[in-house]
Amino acid sequence: MNEENSVKTDQNTKKGSAELKQRVIAGLAGLGIILGALFWHPWSYFSIFLLISLITQREFYQLTGLRKKQDLQIYGIVLGAATNVLIFLYFYNPLPVAAVKFYILVFPALFAAFLLELYRKNNPTPFQDLGWWFLGIMYIAVPFALLHFVAFYVPGKYSPTNVLGVLFLIWANDIGAYFTGKAFGKHSLFPRISPKKTWEGSIGGMVTALLVAILLSFIFNGLQAWQWLGIVVIVILAGTSGDLIESMFKRSIHIKDSGSTIPGHGGFLDRFDALLMAIPFIVAFLQIF
Repeated sequence: MNEENSVKTDQNTKKGSAELKQRVIAGLAGLGIILGALFWHPWSYFSIFLLISLITQREFYQLTGLRKKQDLQIYGIVLGAATNVLIFLYFYNPLPVAAVKFYILVFPALFAAFLLELYRKNNPTPFQDLGWWFLGIMYIAVPFALLHFVAFYVPGKYSPTNVLGVLFLIWANDIGAYFTGKAFGKHSLFPRISPKKTWEGSIGGMVTALLVAILLSFIFNGLQAWQWLGIVVIVILAGTSGDLIESMFKRSIHIKDSGSTIPGHGGFLDRFDALLMAIPFIVAFLQIF
């Protein structure tokens, strides 16, 4: 029995090492793509995050069963993309005042989804489908669109370091929590939703993110030091909650990962769950203060 346990332990260790290697390689590749897009041009920044938003929203709809409703799914993705485009154009290439009033058309476009379900035959759960549809826009598309408020914190001036700084803080919190939890994790943080997450890991992520925030306040001049510290508090609270909320979502539909698109990381929803929850709070913080 001891030999059998030893073999299993060795196999698990090798599997864990292979998964970590895969995770690191995929993470570095993703970092390279995002860095290139952020610093090349505002349009490349816009394009990469719009693409990520579209993929993530489609992933969400596929998971919730809207794959069977292609018209509703496509309509939601198009409307999410339109919201993203309109906000980007508002900041990057301001439209005439006369044109801005047409932004209000987003609201009737949202409510037009009710008509799609009204005239659909043999659908026993129209409002359940509409609920998932609206949630896909609010939970996925809107936060990615709000990211433009960070990129163009000063209207008309694109600041890639603002976006990169927020991403660094989220990644620092995530990486710090992962490795600290692996090494020292004993006390479960939220066993009902995610048994593997621990208090030790969360504290490790918090400390790592705080250290990175202090560093960013010296090297990135798009925001002031107190603003970076305010953002890191939001990232620690909302980012960690975002991870737990996505775990709650996956448990509710009985899946482990949102997908397998990113090797070692699962799907795009797995990778950007913290960003989705943190961005609305970060934007509100920056706009109010």
